[in-house]
Amino acid sequence: MYSKVEARNFYILVAASGLITGIGLVAAWLMEEHGHIITGMNNQIVWGIPHVFAIFMIVAASGVLNVASIGSVFGKSVYKARAPLSSLLSIALLAGGLTVLMLDLGRADRLMVAMTNYNLTSVFAWNVVLYSGLFSFAAIYLWTMMDPRMKPWNKPAAFAVFAWRIILTTGTGLIFAFLVARQAYGSALLPPMFIVMSFAWGLAVFHIVQSSLYAWNGKTLDPVILQRMKNLLGLFVIATLYFVATYHLTNLYFARQDGFERFILAGGGIFPWLFWAGYVLLGSFLPLVLIFHPAFDKTRHTVIASLLVIFGSFALLYVFIIGGQAYPLSIFPGYEVTSSFGDGQIASYSPSLPEFLLGLGGLGVAFLITTICVRVLGMAPPHDIPDRRKRDTF
Repeated sequence: MYSKVEARNFYILVAASGLITGIGLVAAWLMEEHGHIITGMNNQIVWGIPHVFAIFMIVAASGVLNVASIGSVFGKSVYKARAPLSSLLSIALLAGGLTVLMLDLGRADRLMVAMTNYNLTSVFAWNVVLYSGLFSFAAIYLWTMMDPRMKPWNKPAAFAVFAWRIILTTGTGLIFAFLVARQAYGSALLPPMFIVMSFAWGLAVFHIVQSSLYAWNGKTLDPVILQRMKNLLGLFVIATLYFVATYHLTNLYFARQDGFERFILAGGGIFPWLFWAGYVLLGSFLPLVLIFHPAFDKTRHTVIASLLVIFGSFALLYVFIIGGQAYPLSIFPGYEVTSSFGDGQIASYSPSLPEFLLGLGGLGVAFLITTICVRVLGMAPPHDIPDRRKRDTF
């Protein structure tokens, strides 16, 4: 039974998340009614700030399942107890990300055409199958955890969703890896980089939601569990930093990429600032200090580190998606290309308010789904004390 205060707070959260979702829908309607002229997008930059929100949520939806996979696939009891919340967050984030994606691309009413007419040579068509598959596998996996009759199928479902989420994140990375019409993309490093990024971003989201639920119910996360999970987050942040550095070092090795790397890392206006200050400093190094320095061992420090990781992820995606489109493709290396269409020129982009509101609306969708399901289905993580004698490796 819930107290009156808990019930009141629940309805306040539902109203708040519903309001954010509604504002996002209004922004989508404005963009549909007036066209993309009210956005900052143009003929060269066709994926704006809503795509930054959408890609973050889709990648994090895969990564947040890492908690469930460590529990069910690798048999770690501390994580297995949190598998239901992990699966719920995956479904909620994927729903929010796809909502933004469909509304930002325009003509959402034509989604049925993409779902019923597949071009198997297109990576975008592959992702229609991959997104639908993750919804299905995550829902079935959640069913095996909540229905005792389905318990024998829990392990197969865990392996299936584990494999599918790796494939899905690979598909997301391939969208950019196969896109040779932009100087920033077309690299075989992108699929594994997106997989590692999903681990860090998903776990950061899980830390924030779990800590909020514990604080909401007046509980305290066991220090042993906190230590294990924050160390794992630190490992993923380091791995992400490694792949991002490798990606840029690989580009610097090729002479044709020199101009793009100088643009992103040094002379590209806001992009170098977002990369070095937003992602490297605030989104990576500072969270690592909060995670590994012994003076910062409280839950609030881990939450701050997780928020900074998410902030860094948005900075990195903005540089990668927006900056990658802003820099012109070098069609004729060694020659300057100009035309009345602005070919060969660096494009400018300033996000508009409707774009930001649409992205926030996607977060509202994920927030709304999570709030209702945690309350109705009782998916809050347990207040457990682990056995100190067990030596889990994660």
